[in-house]
Order: sequence, then C-alpha cells, then structure tokens
Amino acid sequence: SVPSLFSVPTVAFRVVKFRRTGESARSDEDGVSGEHEVQIEGVRAELEPVELGDGAAVPKEFANPTDDTFMVEDAVEAIGFGKFQWKLSVITGLAWANAMEMMILSILAPQLHCEWRLPSWQVALLTSVVFVGMMSSSTLWGNISDQYGRKTGLKISVLWTLYYGILSGFAPIYSWILVLRGLVGFGIGGVPQSVTLYAEFLPMKARAKCILLIEVFWALGTVFEVLLAVVVMPTLGWRWLLILSALPLLLFAGLCFWLPESARYDVLSGNQEKALATLKRIATENGAPMPLGKLVISRQEDRGKMRDLFTPHFRWTTLLLWFIWFSNAFSYYGLVLLTTELFQAGDVCSISSRRQEVKAKCSLTCEYLTEEDYTDLLWTTLSEFPGVLVTLWIIDRIGRKKTMALSFLVFSLCSLLLFLCVGRNVLTVLLFIARAFISGGFQAAYVYTPEVYPTATRALGLGTCSGMARVGALITPFIAQVMLESSVYLTLLVYSGCCLLAALASCFLPIETKGRGLQESSHKEWGQEMVGRGSHSPGESQE
Repeated sequence: SVPSLFSVPTVAFRVVKFRRTGESARSDEDGVSGEHEVQIEGVRAELEPVELGDGAAVPKEFANPTDDTFMVEDAVEAIGFGKFQWKLSVITGLAWANAMEMMILSILAPQLHCEWRLPSWQVALLTSVVFVGMMSSSTLWGNISDQYGRKTGLKISVLWTLYYGILSGFAPIYSWILVLRGLVGFGIGGVPQSVTLYAEFLPMKARAKCILLIEVFWALGTVFEVLLAVVVMPTLGWRWLLILSALPLLLFAGLCFWLPESARYDVLSGNQEKALATLKRIATENGAPMPLGKLVISRQEDRGKMRDLFTPHFRWTTLLLWFIWFSNAFSYYGLVLLTTELFQAGDVCSISSRRQEVKAKCSLTCEYLTEEDYTDLLWTTLSEFPGVLVTLWIIDRIGRKKTMALSFLVFSLCSLLLFLCVGRNVLTVLLFIARAFISGGFQAAYVYTPEVYPTATRALGLGTCSGMARVGALITPFIAQVMLESSVYLTLLVYSGCCLLAALASCFLPIETKGRGLQESSHKEWGQEMVGRGSHSPGESQE
C-alpha cells in the first residue's frame, strides 16, 4: 500500500489525485496504475501533492472524493487509529493475558511432583497435555473464525478456557487435573484469534506496533502469575492459584459483548450492511470522516479451506511458517521449563553433578520452589518487556523476516553460552537475554502471519501455525525435563540447533509484509501485490 496523495491546483478549482489503499499498481486487465485523476473540464492546473503524515486521518474534504466506491481497506486507512482501537487493544489484551495459564505450568509442576509424589514422566505429561489440547484445537478455532466470524470463535474459546481453568482448581486426583488441564489447553488454542480480529481493524502504519503492544499483555500475564504465586502458594496453595489465574479471562468475558465483528469478514461473507455499520461506528468513535461512496463487496470465496494455504502463492510460506512457529514454541516453553531446573541446580555444571548424585535415588525425590527461585523466575519473566521493546524498534526498520531471524540467532548463541560453568548471576543474565529475544521472535511471527494471508484464510493460517507451535510445546517438556536428566549439554544443543534452522527458514520466506496492506482476496493480482510490484511482471509465477 502507498499513502494517499492529495493534490490541490493553484487556481480556484480543486483537482484531486487519489490512489486507493492496498490497490495493486499493476493490473492484469489494463496494465494501468490504480491512480485516478479528476479535473474540471476546460481547466488545466499544476498539481501540488499533499502527503498525509503518519497516523493522520483523511480530511473531510479529501475523503475518497474521486471514487464512488471504496473497500474496507480504504475505510480503515481513512479513519485511522483512535479511541476505538485503544478500547479494542485493552479488551483483546485481556484475552492475550492467558499467558498466566501457560506460566503456571512451570510453577505447578514441581509443586504437584512433591505433593502427589509424581514421577518425572507424569510431571512432564501434565505440561504436555495442555499443549495436546492446544494443538488439537488451533486449526478448529481458525476454521470456526473463518466460517462463523472472528468474534464468535474468540468468545467461545475464552469462555471455554475460563470454565475449565476454574474447574481444574477443584481436581481431587492426578487423572482429573490431567483431563481438566487438557480441556483448558483446548480452549487456549483459540485465543490467538484475538490477533486476527485486532489486526483487521488496524491501519497499515500502526499494525506492527499495535500487535506488538498487545503482546505486552502476555508479558504482564506472566509477571502477574509469578507475583501471584509468591503470595498465594505459601498460604492458600496451588488450587487457589489455578482459580485466581483465570481473572483476566473473567474480565474479558464481561467486556467481550462490546466487541464488533470484523468488517473485513462481514464484507467477505456478504454482510455489507453490517460491515458498513461497523465502519461508521469506528469513524464516530474516532471522530474521523467515512470515505464517500458505496462500500464494495468482495467476490464471494470459500472461507477457511485448508487447500488455500497450499496454492502456488502460499505453499512455501505456509511450510516455512509452520517450522518457524514450531521452533518458537519449542524453544520458548523449553526455556521457561529449563529456567526452573537451572535455578534449582544453580548452574549447568551443578545439574550434571547433581544428576550423578541422585542417580541411585528414588525418582520421587523432589524440591519445592524457594523464595530465591521465585525471585529469579520473576527477573527472567521481566525480560518479556525488553523483548517487546527491541522487536518494536527493529521490526519496521529491518522487516519482519530479519527480525525473526535475528531473534533465533541470539537465542541460539545464549543457549551455547550456557555450556560454560557460569555462576548464578551470569546464568540469570543469559536466560534473561535468551527469553527476551525468543519472545520477540514469537511476537514478530504474530505480526507477520496475519499480514501474509488473505482474509478468506487469515484465521485458518494463524490457527494452523499456532497448532504447529503446540506440537513444539508438546515435545519440549520431554526435552527440558526428561532428556535433561541424561545430558544437560545435549538438551541445550537441541534447542540451539533448532533455532539456527529456524533463523534460516525466516530468511527463506518468499514474502516480506513490511509496508503492505492486508490482502482482502486471494486473486492473482493480490498475490502479486504482496510479493512486490516492481519485481515481477503480471504473467510471471509468484512461487
């Protein structure tokens, strides 16, 4: 997409030059630019281009004056960022604070290991069952969001997670909590659809920054979970921790009825009146003008079809993204679990020697988390915030692909440095840096994925990527907790090698979405628009 250009003649008559946001500069039918010019007959005037600044709304006298039709993309860009998007940020952010349900895994595991005398494989299974639920449901929630609406899929998944999250606090035995946490995971699999809904209401220039900023709610959720555990665990115990961890989702449940359905989804599904009403509502709340003319309904397409992820335009993108998301979750949650193990041991070398000491002991040997463990866990959790800031600073400078690649490379380097027998302070610093960058890579993937897929498959694309991430998260407990017992060095090598491959995959992604509008259609010209206007002719293959 390019900024709208408005030109004013030097005489009394106004001549306006306008380019529709998101419109390809090349057309298969006529090969002409998407730029239109209207002049008063008999008057020739020199045009003086006026370019809007970042985030500026289109002035009322210039709001799409030359076309009698406009698209949702035009309206979103013309209305700009305002009060509506701020409210949306808070509400979708509350859903995103389900990080508490994930962070609790590293706190709950050692507690139940000691309290219920669980062997290490059952502790690992307790973590993995959550990711089994997420993996099995992510594609389903994506399909529901593409077929029945973003708002519908998000509301159902959050209410599901809230219900079973509270119920798991009342589990009497291991088998009960195993099933209930699996059902919590099933609900969490749909929460990433909040990013799909959120992204579709954001103007192009604000999109990356805003998606990254709601990731702050993830970081806030992890920090709040550790602080909550410090207060609740010594007094009320793990059951109350599980119940109180559902608070952000409870707040979302009370506020979610304010959420509108995505106007992009409504247009694609043929609900023109509803989409127009939503856009007018946003314009009113933001105090900005609506574009003039009639809202164009996109050509009706099948929505939420898996085959559309493997068309020539998106085949390699889909496969590479699946591996990138797998590596992100595998490494991120692996580090979360490793942090607990490393802090209990003191350093990597202490883990190796301690494993030798306890080799002959019963597998039920356990250690509760100490106050020092919670403090260090809090410090490494706070690294989520620098991760957001670093990603925020570089993502619009070097692009989405390079941001992901850099994040994986730094994580891999920190993992290799853990081979050294460093003290607890240096260990904390390395874990802090590693977590900051791997969380930053995750955030960059959440920006890139909704941008690269068209509206008809955006939720499904994000859902399948999220599902692949859960495969990585499902495997990682057996690496970070079980393999660790055999060899800490092999464990670190697995994580480092995986991230090196993911950095390469990021570089090989065929499409860079920096500075591009969201695709409304999967038509050929939109595929060309996403790859770039100047690098291909209309007849060339985009693979």
